[in-house]
Amino acid sequence: MSTGAVPGEDVVERVAGWLRESQRVVALTGAGISTESGIPDFRGPKGVWTLNPGAERAATLQNFLADREVRVRSWRNRLDSPMLAGAEPNAGHFALAELERKGRLHTLVTQNVDGLHLKAGSSPGRMIEIHGNVREFTCMGGCGARGPISAVLDRVRGGEEDPRCGRCGGILKTATISFGQSLVAEDLERAGRAAASCDCFLAIGTSLTVYPVANLPNQALRNGAKLVILNAQETPYDDVAHAVLRHQLGEALPEIAARV
Repeated sequence: MSTGAVPGEDVVERVAGWLRESQRVVALTGAGISTESGIPDFRGPKGVWTLNPGAERAATLQNFLADREVRVRSWRNRLDSPMLAGAEPNAGHFALAELERKGRLHTLVTQNVDGLHLKAGSSPGRMIEIHGNVREFTCMGGCGARGPISAVLDRVRGGEEDPRCGRCGGILKTATISFGQSLVAEDLERAGRAAASCDCFLAIGTSLTVYPVANLPNQALRNGAKLVILNAQETPYDDVAHAVLRHQLGEALPEIAARV
């Protein structure tokens, strides 16, 4: 199914043409789109988990809930996280927002929790933050408490190493989806419906190895959609994609958007 085209002007124009002709375009973004904003990815050559395998263990829900020291380190790290310390959208984020304004992007599914798509102008109603976000906290004690993360971080700055829920005393956690934690069923179903009904699917800055989200391109392909992969490293879908671009996303996406 792959076009076999050499990445360059021809493939950029081809992708832009598909976007112009498509009725329902879905984009899936991963950590790779935010690296140009100073937020490291996870599995790349210089990824957070590549350089520090222990960080992946700390991102596991079971470890977070069972080990107070893991929670203490996690909250301390949140204070210095680039996702909470002024990271700004880059040209890739703005290009996707532009595609939406042009009426060429129906749904944006993001695995990122950094909120940069929102900052770039993407509409909340067209976006699915499939792995949650760092803007809010959630109570793991079952009372359903949720609110702005800034309220909890203020408590950490004030000396609370392991802040608890003021309503039920439960463990508090950033409202992100950790390893071992189920995705929000409604979000996953909505993403699946979008992929299964699209005629062009863009996989951007994602390794396409984390399931069930990595199955979205399959759902698009079964509908006869064009599959375009923009990622620095190889993915399991490269051989069946209609186009693969290894360009810098901050360069390729604006060029594509400008031609749509």
